[in-house]
Amino acid sequence: MQEKTQLLDEAAIARAIKRISHEIIERNKGTDDLVLVGIKTRGMPLAKRIQTNIEQIENVKVETGELDISLYRDDLSNKDSVDEATVNQTNIQQDISGKKIILVDDVLFTGRTVRAAMDAIIDIGRPESVQLAVLIDRGHRELPIRADYVGKNIPTSKDEVIKVQLVESDEMDQVSIFE
Repeated sequence: MQEKTQLLDEAAIARAIKRISHEIIERNKGTDDLVLVGIKTRGMPLAKRIQTNIEQIENVKVETGELDISLYRDDLSNKDSVDEATVNQTNIQQDISGKKIILVDDVLFTGRTVRAAMDAIIDIGRPESVQLAVLIDRGHRELPIRADYVGKNIPTSKDEVIKVQLVESDEMDQVSIFE
């Protein structure tokens, strides 16, 4: 694969996250009962950044959690064995029942990851609502899932790949498209 173009740099990512943070506060009329849940792997650092922004804006620390969807993926039957699925640990310390859950992920593509995340959330508790925040929405949905908060819409072909790099895991902030 070859890099076609850089879509977002560090400053553009920061602006998108700040805008998403403001939109979350506005849509939910504040921060009461909000829980930010990052979908592993890059959703968690994004959730932490949103948490930091909300804390700066509202002077309130919103709870965060980390969600592993490995066992909820619908492609496990395509694998030779379930053992091939990497099982990480979900880390949601608070009771999510009756809370407004904001699922956070880096890229929304087919919608299958989000469907798996919703299944995992429902197994943990019964939230008041589940909303979705993504840094990039690239289209090509296979399921009827739409993000409530989007950093940037990037129409792509199915042959292209969006690569999100974050300082927390990749030592740099950048979003690029590859062919």
